[in-house]
Amino acid sequence: MNAIFSPGKLMLTSEYFAIDGALVLAVPTRLGQEFFFEEKEDQKSLVFWEAFHQNKPWLRAVIDYKNWQVLETNIPAGAEFILQTLKNVQELSSTKFRHTLTYHLKTNLQFPPDFGLGSSSTLMNNLAEWAGIDPFYLNTISLGGSGYDIAVAKEKTAVLFQNKPEIRYEKVNFAPSFKNDLIFIHLNQKQNSREGISFYKSKKRSQKLVDEFSDITKKVLLCNELDIFSQLMTNHEQKISGFLEIPTVKERLFPDSPAFVKSLGAWGGDFVMSAKFGGFKDYFWEKGFTTVFEWSDIIGL
Repeated sequence: MNAIFSPGKLMLTSEYFAIDGALVLAVPTRLGQEFFFEEKEDQKSLVFWEAFHQNKPWLRAVIDYKNWQVLETNIPAGAEFILQTLKNVQELSSTKFRHTLTYHLKTNLQFPPDFGLGSSSTLMNNLAEWAGIDPFYLNTISLGGSGYDIAVAKEKTAVLFQNKPEIRYEKVNFAPSFKNDLIFIHLNQKQNSREGISFYKSKKRSQKLVDEFSDITKKVLLCNELDIFSQLMTNHEQKISGFLEIPTVKERLFPDSPAFVKSLGAWGGDFVMSAKFGGFKDYFWEKGFTTVFEWSDIIGL
């Protein structure tokens, strides 16, 4: 079978405000999602879909794409999502699902789904690359979101991203001199991004605040001192905390940490970023957070 790979992502700046056009800095992760595909001419017009999580079977489905029906599956809701997504692929592609081929499609998510590193965005980009279609448009009609995660999956590098007035991004070299002092801690749960976005949209936003996050992103990209970076991250957290009117993750979980702690993405789950300090692994482990990565463990740059 032929294969395509898309990396996962971590959003370092402008969570929430990316929706309103704030400049985002995002980086790819070492782990991502693999997509394997094989096409056979057997006049049956079927899709055999297999989805694996870390090489373990998760979702399987047989789909009739002439009539767009799920014929067999072990997870009906998951199969319906795949059916609708493949239907969107058909609408955008001039070649896929338009004849009588049978498609054998297999995915393998290399990281646990509760890591929040982009199980959906990596799937969208893989499908789009396979079908030769625009991944941003496929993502928009299938899922929604700002699209920064699609940019990372597509380019496989760090990106500066904005989605207003239209989607635009550039590949950047983000490897600060202090990168090996940074750590990434998983909070043992996945945050529902859609709920977080809905909560954010219920608040009254201002262009001034959007511009302030864009300014922080620019300063982060140019920063080469950990102390200044830490100040920028703390300022970023405080601005969002004030806007959302909820405590920062440091206030809630790590009030005695000697280093900054910054949420990466929707607040309340997934990963946070911090900096090394004496006994940092024991500190997080004693609080029940045992998944602690260093830069080289998780970032794919």
